[in-house]
Amino acid sequence: MRSDGKRVYAADFKAELVRQCLIPGTSVAATAMAVIGLPSGTRVWIAACHTDLRKGFDGLAAQVQTALAANPHSGHVFVFRGRRGDIIKVLWSDGQELLLLAKRLENGRFVWPQATSGSVWLTPAQLSMLLEGIDWRMPARTWRPEMVV
Repeated sequence: MRSDGKRVYAADFKAELVRQCLIPGTSVAATAMAVIGLPSGTRVWIAACHTDLRKGFDGLAAQVQTALAANPHSGHVFVFRGRRGDIIKVLWSDGQELLLLAKRLENGRFVWPQATSGSVWLTPAQLSMLLEGIDWRMPARTWRPEMVV
């Protein structure tokens, strides 16, 4: 109950919290990665193959160890995509615990490498573009620089 006697529902509280915490013009996932702030030297690894997104922390950590031959607790970011390409999951360890983020695009698909196995690494800037649904392989400028003189 609020002080004015009205009930507060959990869904309304969560929606208001998300609205207050969002960086204008970005998604919740991009805001979470920006607020968390990746340490310098962190690599972002994309699993090139399709992943069963029913997997949670343990299943994705096991896939990092087997398919990518990496340590899920290394501090690097690991990104997985489902078969349809409209949902991704991001697995990251900050040294104390694992963080699992999921994002679904309402329209379109996430841009993914053409490789069918292995992994590809991205910069944190390319990860931000990926999370926003932008083609991270060849971003296009919205304006062209002009001569000053």
